[in-house]
Amino acid sequence: MVYAPRPMHDATPSLASDTPRTAALIVAAGKGLRAGGDVPKQFADYDGKPLLRHSVEAFARWQSAPLIVVVIGEGQDAMARAALGELDGIALVTGGAERSDSVRLGLLAIAALGGIDRVFIHDAARPALSSDVLDRLNAALDHHQGAVPVLPVVDSIARGADGVMEQAVDRAQLWRIQTPQAFRFDAILTAHLGWPSDQAATDDSQIARAHGLGVALVEGDEALTKITFAKDLAVPHSPVPMPAPMIARTGMGYDVHRLVVGEELWLGGIKIAHDKGLAGHSDADVALHAITDALLGAMALGDIGEHFPPSDPQWRGADSARFLAHAASLVRAKGGVIANIDLTIICEEPKIGPHKASIQQRIATLLDLRPDQVGVKATTTERLGFTGRGEGIAAQAAASIMVADTF
Repeated sequence: MVYAPRPMHDATPSLASDTPRTAALIVAAGKGLRAGGDVPKQFADYDGKPLLRHSVEAFARWQSAPLIVVVIGEGQDAMARAALGELDGIALVTGGAERSDSVRLGLLAIAALGGIDRVFIHDAARPALSSDVLDRLNAALDHHQGAVPVLPVVDSIARGADGVMEQAVDRAQLWRIQTPQAFRFDAILTAHLGWPSDQAATDDSQIARAHGLGVALVEGDEALTKITFAKDLAVPHSPVPMPAPMIARTGMGYDVHRLVVGEELWLGGIKIAHDKGLAGHSDADVALHAITDALLGAMALGDIGEHFPPSDPQWRGADSARFLAHAASLVRAKGGVIANIDLTIICEEPKIGPHKASIQQRIATLLDLRPDQVGVKATTTERLGFTGRGEGIAAQAAASIMVADTF
């Protein structure tokens, strides 16, 4: 089955032609027997949500991956739907008996959807995926056919047999390999199609190297620990500690766009069926624009127009989630922690009530917040003014950020 994804090529039609089209392929087809429990580990609870969902949300927040494909096991559709909940834009593909089979089937599914330039292959059992690792891998693909995140081996290494050490091994050139592993799509697809079906592969870099692909090593992340046993599920990754003492900073944002016939209506990161849509240089999502300005304002970082000028053609039709992700990354770079968002949408039509929960969850996902940290309200102007006449939609937002008082 397939959750209808936002169109891969139409979402940002005016981006420069040299911008690589990128997909995330998350492997979640295993049985997870070593973790025990009533369900495979990828669907088990970890840190308040299904293990699989952590990786999906990490790629959803990363602005460079417009297509997310999740490979699941035979008969796991219902568990996958429950784990992903209301998240949209996710393609589900049934995998095979071995991991390499599942990856190959996932790659073929991406090819059937129209192909891609780059693919990031990730194990759902590694939930603590950061945008920093993704950015490093993406940069490496500018010069290499593949890239993997690695960590140095810090313990002494030795070979042995029958319980007796035989010789020490120089660890200087040894690395611990993690996922996601990134590749140029056509190259890794060809490598997988040429891999012998009777041979097991530990990971995709092994298949890539066997096919002669150059694979770069980039800095990994100690947090990218693989969840293997039941005890691992009980030890969630620790959030970055907030510096102390902390002070609160508040930002305000406001945006308005005209309603016109022939445009899609995007509000709060979701597409709403309506006879009119909002007109603007990007997708004109007033809700995400208002929140973006609130975040920038709280940190005294200017406004959305300074970061994404409407005169710049690369932002024509762009997904406003990219603007929000950029503002959030600037907050984090300053050591800020988003405490909560309060959003008010002002319009006569469409009615926002039926969509409030979806908008709340989408914003929470984009900002890596709990839904109860995102307030979504709607009001009208009693048919007064341009919103009352149905000529446009406005939104205002407040953002509260905790940051060290040495900022």
